[in-house]
Amino acid sequence: QVQFVESGGGLVQAGGSLRLSCAASGRTLTISTMGWFRQAPGKERTFVALISGSGSNTYYADSVKGRFTISRDNAKNTVYLQMNSLKPEDTAVYYCAAKERSGSYYLIDLYGAWGQGTQVTVSS
Repeated sequence: QVQFVESGGGLVQAGGSLRLSCAASGRTLTISTMGWFRQAPGKERTFVALISGSGSNTYYADSVKGRFTISRDNAKNTVYLQMNSLKPEDTAVYYCAAKERSGSYYLIDLYGAWGQGTQVTVSS
């Protein structure tokens, strides 16, 4: 059974950068399409970014396009989310998960094996 552990969150000023990591244990990530989601206080968990198993295809939510970059290192069983030009509205708990079923990449119900999340707080 695969488990994901997110790290790299923290407190940063608006305009700053953070790099989140999602490390997998239990089995390799190579064949897994992986996604990052986020959940702000009192709001639903929403799609942020996705990367295919090979890393050749990526998708982003409109709100982060041009600022965030998803990448992966299959040799290290790790997926990353580089977040630049952070805004206060990016404040949320960020989660990674494996896309387990086919379908639209932004549908949260298609993902499983959720990590515990890492808090990102952007101050204005």
